[in-house]
Amino acid sequence: MLSYRHSYHAGNFADLLKHIVLVEILEHLTKKDKPFDYIDTHSGAGLYDLNSGRADKLAEYLNGIGKLTASDWPELENYFSAINACNTQADSNLYPGSPLIAANYLRAKDRAWLYELHPSDFKLLQQNTRGNRRIKVMQEDSLSNVLSLLPPASRRGLLLMDPSYEIKSDYEQVFNVIKSAHKKFATGTYALWYPVVERQRINQLEQRFIKSGIKNIQRFELGLNADSTEHGMTSSGMIVINPPWMLFEKMSKLLPRLCRAIDENGEAFSKCDVLVTE
Repeated sequence: MLSYRHSYHAGNFADLLKHIVLVEILEHLTKKDKPFDYIDTHSGAGLYDLNSGRADKLAEYLNGIGKLTASDWPELENYFSAINACNTQADSNLYPGSPLIAANYLRAKDRAWLYELHPSDFKLLQQNTRGNRRIKVMQEDSLSNVLSLLPPASRRGLLLMDPSYEIKSDYEQVFNVIKSAHKKFATGTYALWYPVVERQRINQLEQRFIKSGIKNIQRFELGLNADSTEHGMTSSGMIVINPPWMLFEKMSKLLPRLCRAIDENGEAFSKCDVLVTE
């Protein structure tokens, strides 16, 4: 399906979690002088105007990035720096998606591979990354083609996977792709975002990873509301394979504070756990 447009949801609480984790991984990768490859399987448009009609329609950013002020969050300095890098005009209110956050970290020797199927978002992604020779944008089905990029020439890298899960089979397919990718590139870092709409599907996904034979898997989750049978996403999470060694400690301290920041009804919650040890 090609109906999902992230422009309606940019900067929401799920983006907070996803992009904070992303920044921490990229910070880790750039600590070494060696090059790395960044692969983004569902890139979207890459950059979103929070003053646009689409963003205002649901106004989800108001319960996400809209709750945070940079001066109050020194531990998120790098995250806010990535946002500020996209806002060069004083009156702009742009929020970067994962491709533009990653682009902020790319050095001359690093490479990014961005997939996006939606024709409109693909064109916007091309525009938003135009002129950056380190980035290749592809209008292809990433879940069918991403394995061809592995292992990367650099032998270091991050694969970020965050489909919309409009198609229910995505839950199983993303696991199968990551499992196959890990066989080809066992030392890479893998970050899988998921929405909690039906907790049973997440429990099944969790068990697949636990039984996969893959080591060193952590999970981070941030939610606005307790699990519900009602329609809609109540929380979201990140499953990270081969995470940076300090990620768990940082997220364990950060997520409870984020809960207090976004909480409007006393139901916000978070979790950090180790699904599989090293």
